[in-house]
Amino acid sequence: MKREIKFSLVFRDMWQSAGKYVPRVDQLTRVAPAIVEMGCFARVETNGGGFEQVNLLFGENPNKAVREWTKPFHDAGIQTHMLDRALNGLRMSPVPADVRQLFYKVKKAQGTDITRTFCGLNDVRNIAPSIKYAKEAGMISQCSLCITHSPIHTVEYYTKMAMELIELGADEICIKDMAGIGRPYSLGQIVANIKAKHPEIPIQYHSHAGPGFNVASILEVCNAGCDYIDVGMEPLSWGTGHADLLTVQAMLKDAGYKVPEINMEAYMKVRSMIQEFMDDFLGLYISPKNRLMNSLLIGPGLPGGMMGSLMSDLEKNLESINKSNIKNNKPLMSQDQLLIKLFDEVAYVWPRVGYPPLVTPFSQYVKNLALMNVMQMEKGKARWSMIADDIWDMLLGKAGRLPGTLAPEIIEKAKAEGREFFTGNPQDNYPDALDKYRKIMNEKQWETGEDDEELFEYAMHPAQYEAYRSGKAKVEFLADVAKKKADLHEKSAPAVPATATASALPTTPQILTVDVDGQPYRVTVAFGETANTAPAAAPAQPATQPTATPAPAGAGNEILSPLEGKFFLVKNASDAPVKVGDVVKEGDVLCYVEAMKTYNAVRSEFSGTVTSINYAAGDTVSEDDVLMTIQ
Repeated sequence: MKREIKFSLVFRDMWQSAGKYVPRVDQLTRVAPAIVEMGCFARVETNGGGFEQVNLLFGENPNKAVREWTKPFHDAGIQTHMLDRALNGLRMSPVPADVRQLFYKVKKAQGTDITRTFCGLNDVRNIAPSIKYAKEAGMISQCSLCITHSPIHTVEYYTKMAMELIELGADEICIKDMAGIGRPYSLGQIVANIKAKHPEIPIQYHSHAGPGFNVASILEVCNAGCDYIDVGMEPLSWGTGHADLLTVQAMLKDAGYKVPEINMEAYMKVRSMIQEFMDDFLGLYISPKNRLMNSLLIGPGLPGGMMGSLMSDLEKNLESINKSNIKNNKPLMSQDQLLIKLFDEVAYVWPRVGYPPLVTPFSQYVKNLALMNVMQMEKGKARWSMIADDIWDMLLGKAGRLPGTLAPEIIEKAKAEGREFFTGNPQDNYPDALDKYRKIMNEKQWETGEDDEELFEYAMHPAQYEAYRSGKAKVEFLADVAKKKADLHEKSAPAVPATATASALPTTPQILTVDVDGQPYRVTVAFGETANTAPAAAPAQPATQPTATPAPAGAGNEILSPLEGKFFLVKNASDAPVKVGDVVKEGDVLCYVEAMKTYNAVRSEFSGTVTSINYAAGDTVSEDDVLMTIQ
């Protein structure tokens, strides 16, 4: 009998690799006992990454969710682990050092045992503070090698990085094969190299199934000395997800490894609950294509976790392109055509932006840049004509050191726009901020929470937290679910005569009333082809909650939204927003449209006075909506 291999169920990532959301806390606490009952998991990934932002979008308190969700596993002696993004903490953009330090104290207090830290650029400087903070908080520090396949990312490159992390104090190493494109033989060599020098260091392998390498990779890394394997389970395994527990267990058992037995009755119980959650509402945000293995992903190397949300969002991007095509009498594009154009553009963009490992947030940055290029070129505009500020931070070195070199045209564009390159420690760009957020919370009379967890949440996700506290997030989420269910009902309904269709479903937007913590809200839901804009929501009676109805446009030049997304005047709560009556200059940043997990700055094309601001923070806007006017 060979040595023991242990399993970790990546429950959070299973969902986020399939679609846009994860289950609500009431669903999580229902499924937890059945996962424990399966009897085969040494670890469960419970939170981290986008998990808490999803809670906020639901209108749920993420701190309550983490405490309730981790408790059953703790009680059963199963370790819980979470994903964190080093310099970026739990979000897509960099986080001040004091917020990062509080992060580990809060998560340990809430019941998370292991923090899986990665830097999307594999810059060890960004990971080093996380090792220190995690160990100070009493957590196990597991540090990741973000696996990708390029001329730069070799076995030697990853072996050297692992040795540096262990020297800095990492307790464990994760081989994070986020796109599943690590070649099996090379991954085995990396693991063998680490074990040869540090046999005492546990190694955990995480991979996605997408292009089809990962089952072979699991066997290779186990043969080389890997200790833990991340697995998924039906109906969320394979495709953009992870190899299924049943397959991995049978393969390793046949290879002679000691692996845990699976309580199949409990397995079917968990499987049934996952399907129930999908049927409830989560399946509305999961593309059927995400269930397919796709060897096309070998080329662009996009990770499974990103592909889940990409396929959900691609319809909006396609709609934007086809609106332009209709205006210009061009043929409509299909989703498959857009996907191929996107993959080709990723392959073009990636080496030109310095080969950042394709993992959050940099996989999104490369994909967003490629998609913006495709959309702009389809509309007759130039490549590189729209680059979000967060992407510029990556290009300029503010987020860390790029593995490769930038293409000359990117360097020239930076110079032409007066942008400066940064070579120092990335953390130095982001000064401490907890005192600012504590002051704002005191002014708003908000409690900072047990173990300062509410303060942490606000400082980590300011815009989403404010939308959660106001009730706006929950209203918009419920409205979106209602609309998607109505659209699905319309598509699945049997064909009926035109006269009957009119009576079957409304042809104009309808008003529904939803309850949010005892407060009734009126929600406008549009059906079928009539829905060109996002649903609006307002309290059923006068209240202080913001509405999604734009103010009347003022006089002057119109500032149009460059894409569909959510409107914000500022990225951080402590920043000063533009107000009506302010004098602005051409080129000034007026506001942001948050789309595809990045904040896209909208700059003024005119100098003058702001005469109207037509949306409130967090409102959904469509391409070409009038955001402001300037006289």
